[in-house]
Amino acid sequence: MNATLYAATVLIWGTTWIAIAMQSGPVPSAVSVFYRFALASLLLLAVLFVTGRLRRIEARDHLFCLLQGLCVFSFNFYCFYSANAYINSGLEAVLFSMATLFNAINGVLFFGQRLEARLVRANLLGLVGIVCLFWHDLSAAHLGRETLIGIALCLLGTYGFSLGNMISVRHQARRLDVLSTNAYAMGYGAMAMLLLVWWRGDSFALLWTPAYISSLLYLAVIGSVVGFAVYFALIGRIGAGPAAYATVLFPLIALGMSTLFEGYRWSGMAVVGLVLILCGNLLLFHRPRPVVTSPAQAERV
Repeated sequence: MNATLYAATVLIWGTTWIAIAMQSGPVPSAVSVFYRFALASLLLLAVLFVTGRLRRIEARDHLFCLLQGLCVFSFNFYCFYSANAYINSGLEAVLFSMATLFNAINGVLFFGQRLEARLVRANLLGLVGIVCLFWHDLSAAHLGRETLIGIALCLLGTYGFSLGNMISVRHQARRLDVLSTNAYAMGYGAMAMLLLVWWRGDSFALLWTPAYISSLLYLAVIGSVVGFAVYFALIGRIGAGPAAYATVLFPLIALGMSTLFEGYRWSGMAVVGLVLILCGNLLLFHRPRPVVTSPAQAERV
């Protein structure tokens, strides 16, 4: 079950990169983020209400859902969209993979979790692999003022994502329903973006093209409703640190699709990065079988 949730997370969110790229254009980022999570929240709330699965939660839990909405379903995406104006998507992907380390560190800070050596080694392999995978983009980046702004925005968005993961851990420790808390948090995130759009004076007009509308629906339904439900369920089963390792694999799916549809060519460093990331995955999920000793051997010991 864990492997299924992990694979689903990687496949769903790995394909959202293309959908997000299709959203780029005349529609302001805050407006696109608002419509994405407004649609996702309304759809999820409606389905849960009709099926009788919408769970009421206490006022204190709603406060944490509000915080989760601000961290995961609004301002972090606004940071990522804004960072696109300063740095390329390859560097963004490298920075977003820092979620693995942020989750591990936040797990220690907020829940007193112990850093497993296996998780640290897997993260190091994954981070080195992702740097190799995007070495061309990294070596081409010049650390000027605009690049530093883009890096800061991306790291801020990634840390917000990690804080949202910690809130999900808190929800599940209190045995709150993942889908219900997601629906509330998405709604709060959409309202935050609504206030931002109103404050900025942006137009709410959509781009009525097949590419924009289809990508918006995909991001709202598959990328948000399904994707976050699967990912937060994975956090509840294996922990925030190991679950966040899926972020290292997202660019691989994106590059695979780029190879098929955009003619992406793999370099030697990219292949090395792929091997390191796959080794990190094997290390993360491989658990050696305990050595079984016979009664006779136990007596000799």
